[in-house]
Formats: sequence, structure tokens, C-alpha cells
Amino acid sequence: MRVRTLGTQLGTQRTFFVATRIRDHQWLEMHGGKWRVTIAVPRSLQPRLGTRLKRSLNTDSLAVANRLKLPVVAELREDINRELELAGLSPIANTDLALFWREQRRQAQGNSYAEDDVAREVARTATDILGPAVALERVVVQGPTDDPRDAAEYEADFPIYDPRRKALADEFIKIQAGALTPFGVYHEKYLANSQVKARTKGDDKRAMRFLNAWCDKNNVPRGLESITRKIAVRFTDDFAELSGNLDPATQNKYLNRLSRFWQYLLKREVVDSNVWDRLRVEAKPKKYNEQERAFTDAEVIALLKGDAPAKLLDLMMFGALTGARLDAIVDLKVKDTMDGAFTFKPQKREPSARDIPIHRDLDDIVARRTAEKAPNDDLFPDWPAPKKQGSTRERSFKASNEFTTYRRKCGVEDRVEGHRRSLVNFHSFRRWFITKAERAGFSGDLIAAIVGHKRTGMTLGRYSEGPEMKMARRCVNAIRLPAKDGKRVPEDRALTPRRRVNF
Repeated sequence: MRVRTLGTQLGTQRTFFVATRIRDHQWLEMHGGKWRVTIAVPRSLQPRLGTRLKRSLNTDSLAVANRLKLPVVAELREDINRELELAGLSPIANTDLALFWREQRRQAQGNSYAEDDVAREVARTATDILGPAVALERVVVQGPTDDPRDAAEYEADFPIYDPRRKALADEFIKIQAGALTPFGVYHEKYLANSQVKARTKGDDKRAMRFLNAWCDKNNVPRGLESITRKIAVRFTDDFAELSGNLDPATQNKYLNRLSRFWQYLLKREVVDSNVWDRLRVEAKPKKYNEQERAFTDAEVIALLKGDAPAKLLDLMMFGALTGARLDAIVDLKVKDTMDGAFTFKPQKREPSARDIPIHRDLDDIVARRTAEKAPNDDLFPDWPAPKKQGSTRERSFKASNEFTTYRRKCGVEDRVEGHRRSLVNFHSFRRWFITKAERAGFSGDLIAAIVGHKRTGMTLGRYSEGPEMKMARRCVNAIRLPAKDGKRVPEDRALTPRRRVNF
């Protein structure tokens, strides 16, 4: 049994269009002088249907195309959903279609004819989304009144619909009525306006995927109106299991991204409160022997005296004698080594690039890596940026993996049961540098200025070579690589005079 659409029940419908400039071109493109409808095909169906479905409207008028497009959009979506169901996949949501009708409903307010037109089209679209009944259920219906004398029972057939399609139809009705606002309506705008790194935007997207998955699992509608404080607390309590028991710090990172998104919505008065505020996953206090640490001198010797390839040995030397983060090192350009100082890009919460003196033991490496290169050439071309378009991985990703493999080969490992990461990693060079500088008696503010930690305002001017930079040069060159058998490590590196590079 197939349920007739509302349009069929009412006969031929009159043509209507509530004008909107914002969405005039939605689902439309010009081809061969005529407008046609175009909609995206889900990735899972692209091998069979191509990337987009298209159908000509045979008109060069944008106004006419807008009057004709919606039934065609619905038909093409129905074709896609039919293919998805044949493949055993869930039908696609009609979020953008629902938002279109929400806007039409808003613009039609006060015009009874336009309101009727919108209501009629919404009902027709919802019926199309619902699809045909999959069965009929014979039920006993009580009479029309509560008065026992008038009450009469009779049997009637009621249609039963596919649960997935019914859920989509219900969602469509809620969205177009303004009772449900999908996360994506504002999340895409939030990401577009966000000034964070691509990697952090990736965290934002993963946080939303976790939230969507939890909503589906717990039958909570995917909409802003559904996420109350109580729901947010339930999500937080379930997050460990949902995320595959990620480390509490990582779980809190994703909770923080959700909180930042809700702050954005709160400022725009889309929501009434930030339901994620101060929600955190409690972590067990780490014992002294469970915290990530600096390398010991013996571990530094083992790493520098191993059979590392030249590119990795250079990288380790930079890590040990600059205290810089790995990503800042591999991103250095030739021009960032001039006048006896490195210029490291800002990392974490650093407001600007950071200059630090070049350690004398790095002079020969810098000279070799800058020889016959242009100012904008990479100092470490050995680790290029990811080639995959849209990748959010930092350039240091492969360098980190290669170092980890080499470190384990050298037997430099410190694992604690229940911890995913070793307590030593490339960042341990940074901790080793800071430890050595502290033991050499230099002030915390000076060390913070060198390594890029939050500091009290001390800056190191590259060109002024003022007292702060002179003191920083003393501090950096006070860091000495550990010796073995009375010889410097590595043994094959000779010190060279200070160099000045001009471009």
C-alpha cells in the first residue's frame, strides 16, 4: 500500500514562490544557457552515481527555476535514498531543505496566502520523506466521545512506516518549524570564523562527531535545543566509553572544543547558556614516576651516538640545543637563521615569533643546511608538508614517527602500565634543555623567553643585541652536550667561528 502525497490528495497545486535573495541559487547551476538542479551524492554511492545528480529545468529564468526546483530536489533525494536503502545504508537527512522552508515560513509571516502555500509544501515534502507505508496494522478505535452511552468501538487500518524514514520526516518537521536547529547550521560558520590552527579545527570536528554519535546512540535529536546541562553531563559521564577510553586530558580537549563552540553561540544569543562550562573528566593524579620527563644524560648519549641518519641527528641536535618544539624546528626557513639567531614561529599561546641565539655547536649544521639556498627555502626539506589536500597534520608528523622508531631502537623508552605514551619523547629534549639552563643558574624569566613559555614581558631583540640577548646567548651556550670518555658528543662535529648571514 502506498500513501498518496498530500499534493495528489488536494489535486493540482497552484504555483507559488516566496522570494528570497539569499537562497536564489541554492541547488541550481547554469549549463548551456539553461538552469539545472544539482545535488551532492554521498561518498558511498559515488562509484555508482557519480559525485552529483543533475537535472535540467529547461529555463533560462532564475525566477522560474526557483519555482520549479524544489520538486526536482525532492525527487533526486528520493533516488539517492532508494539507492542507500538498497545498499543497507541510512537515508540522508533533509536538513538544508528544512532550513529552506524555515526561512520561507519566516518571510511569509503576516501573509495568509503565502503561509498556506508554505504549509502545503512542507506537508508535501514531509510526506515524500516519509515514503510509502511498509505495512498496515489493524487496531480497535474507541468512539469519538468519552460518554459511555455514545462510545462505540470499531476497527481501522493504520499505516506503519519505515522507522528510519519516519525519524527523518519527524526531524524535517521540527527543523522547519524552528523547534530543532542542527549543530551544523552554526558549526560551519564557527569554524570559518575561527582563527585557530587547522589541527585544532580538526579537534572541533571530531568533538562534534563524538556528540553526534552519542545523540544517535541515546535517541537524542541532533540539535542545539536538545543539549541541556543535564544532557551535557550525561555525555561527559559516557565520554570515556564512547571515545574508546581516551586519556582524560584528550577527552577534556574535546569537551573544551564543545565549550568554545557554545561560547560562540551564547555571544550570538543562539543559546541561553554554555551547558559545557566547567565540565571536565576527572583524571587520577599522576604519581611522580608517571609524568613525562626530560631525557637523562645517558639517554641523550645513546640517541646521539646511535646510527641515526643525518637528517634525524641534525633534528636531535636542534632539539637539545634550542629547547624548541619539534614542529617549530622543522618549519624553519633559511631566512630564520640570519644574524646568529633563530626565528621560531609562534607556538601554543605565543603572541609572535621568537628569536633565540644559535648555539655554537649548531653552526656547522646551519652552514651546511643553508649553503646555496634561497631565503625562503626550507632548512629541513627532509620533512615536507603533507601532500594530501586538506590535511590537518602538522609538518612534523612524520619526523615525530621516525624519531619514535629510532628512540625505541636505541632502547630509550619509559613505559608505565595504563599510559598510552612513553614518558620520554622528542619533547624530552626541550625538558632536558630547560633543566640544564636552570642548573646553570639562569633566571626563570630568561629561560621562559628562550623556550617560549609564558613570561613576564622579557623579549629578545634580534637586531638590538641588547643585554637580554647577550644574556640569552650566554645561557644557550652554557648548555653542553653530555660527554662520554672525555670526548664531546657527537665526536665528529668541530666548532666553527660565529657566522653572519646576509641576504
